[in-house]
Amino acid sequence: MEEMIDVYDHDRNRTGITIPREGAFLQEGQFMLYVLALIEAPDGRFLVTQRSLEKHWGAGWWEIPGGGVRAGETTLDAVRREVPEETGLTVSGEDLTPIYSYENVDLKRGDNYIVDFYHLHLDFMADDVQLIDGEAVDYRLCTWEDICHLNEESTVLHFNRIREALEAEGVL
Repeated sequence: MEEMIDVYDHDRNRTGITIPREGAFLQEGQFMLYVLALIEAPDGRFLVTQRSLEKHWGAGWWEIPGGGVRAGETTLDAVRREVPEETGLTVSGEDLTPIYSYENVDLKRGDNYIVDFYHLHLDFMADDVQLIDGEAVDYRLCTWEDICHLNEESTVLHFNRIREALEAEGVL
């Protein structure tokens, strides 16, 4: 089944346009929504996953869980869906609010999006993480310093945005 997305304007209002996510080319003033989840374990370390080597973009790079917001979803709905899909961890019913957001405009590629970062404090241990085939091949629990070192050795997707989100929240 083809994944559908809602198209939003700059102010996050639905435009009434729903299109397939695959191959979407957004025009000026059109955006899709994404979510990213900073998942913090009780010991203060963050969950990072390594992208599948079969991914057509960013194969083998490290990242934090997240993904696209489907048609009809809010960003909160999407984070509650994406985290279990990618990690096997359950997001509780707590009322979560994004800690940071940013907008990307790439008119040449039609890749316009708005991203909401959520900071989840989940009660889990490393053994609770269950990676989904095709999504990730490895995971680590990392301090912020570990993530910085990992970014120096490899690539951590959204590294600067993760730092900005943690700074905006006052964690860094």
